[in-house]
Amino acid sequence: MTALDLDFVRARFPAFAEPRLRELAHFENAGGSYACAPVIARLDRFYRARKVQPYGAFAASAAAGAEMDEARARLAAILGVAGDELSFGPSTSANTYVLAQAFRKLLRPGEAVVVTDQDHEANSGPWRRLAEEGIVVREWRMDPATGHLDPAALARLLDERVRLVCFPHCSNIVGEINPVAAIAAMVRAAGAWTCVDGVSYAPHGLPDVGALGADIYLFSAYKTYGPHQGVMVVRRALAEALPNQGHHFNADVLHRRFTPAGPDHAQVAAAAGIADYIDALHARHAGIAEPDARARAAAVHDLMRAHEAALMAPLLDWLATRRNRARLLGPLRAEARAPTLALAHARPGAALAAELAGHGIMAGGGSFYANRAVAAQGIDPGHGVLRLSFVHYTAPADIARLVAALERVL
Repeated sequence: MTALDLDFVRARFPAFAEPRLRELAHFENAGGSYACAPVIARLDRFYRARKVQPYGAFAASAAAGAEMDEARARLAAILGVAGDELSFGPSTSANTYVLAQAFRKLLRPGEAVVVTDQDHEANSGPWRRLAEEGIVVREWRMDPATGHLDPAALARLLDERVRLVCFPHCSNIVGEINPVAAIAAMVRAAGAWTCVDGVSYAPHGLPDVGALGADIYLFSAYKTYGPHQGVMVVRRALAEALPNQGHHFNADVLHRRFTPAGPDHAQVAAAAGIADYIDALHARHAGIAEPDARARAAAVHDLMRAHEAALMAPLLDWLATRRNRARLLGPLRAEARAPTLALAHARPGAALAAELAGHGIMAGGGSFYANRAVAAQGIDPGHGVLRLSFVHYTAPADIARLVAALERVL
């Protein structure tokens, strides 16, 4: 793969042509990325020509159902899982809540689940509530100075009572990339399942979930250049063991077992545009045809990561020389983290973000539904942090503009 063609990339995001956005630098991608053109085109086509009940005999209905099936099949192929192991829901928070209700019926009092204090609340709160049913909740705690989750600390929590371990691929505050495959193997050897929150990792390259070995993997399509949907992978053995949460007549359809409400037809269909975009990136950069969707996605994943790491390095170097002004949470090395950088400062995070907006920088301030992670690192969630998050469509000029603005604001 050649270096990322940034002009090609940005031309596929209509937001960069919008008059009110093109003069701004987008550094709140962890809250939601721009949608790519194929997703917008598919959504527009569905509402114009397919907005009927899908899976019927007439042409528009059949086309609607086929496009929904296409989205599920193509994303599953990218993720290295079977098509019926992937399902859609209104958000990752909602998907996790539904899964927790299923586990509520499966687990028995005295059995245990492990959660972390590094997580976004979506992959923490619903599991912690299982304590109401007599399930033991154990907390895998990060190092308060570095934010690091030590797998050795998890090993000390595992015993025959633990049935499920929930942790993030990377935190939306700390940014450190956790070794999912190694953790999943450890947990599996202990006889338990894993639930991985990939919301903060997937925007930087969709992972090979099949290779990671996670039993559950969750992420948000609206952070991976798509529509506002949660994407949920539940591997077959676990999906069949969990009680059905959908309509009783859908109990035998694996991808419908964890969707209590009907799907958002248009947004599910539009999610195929994410696969269109990944394929377009591969075709532009690879120079050779690759028939396997999983391999195409892996190459694009590496292309995105390389570009982001190159952008991160000078920003991290600059922040390292300004430690007396702000504390960067998480690793200082680009290869160890996602480009989601949280800064603790004497001023509230929201106030810093508001001032940056005056310099054309779109950033976020607060605790970002990660109050436990912020508090565990000695920061008042009410005070919050300044969060700067970018993705592969970010340009070097955006980084330079951010640094200049930070010089003034910090």
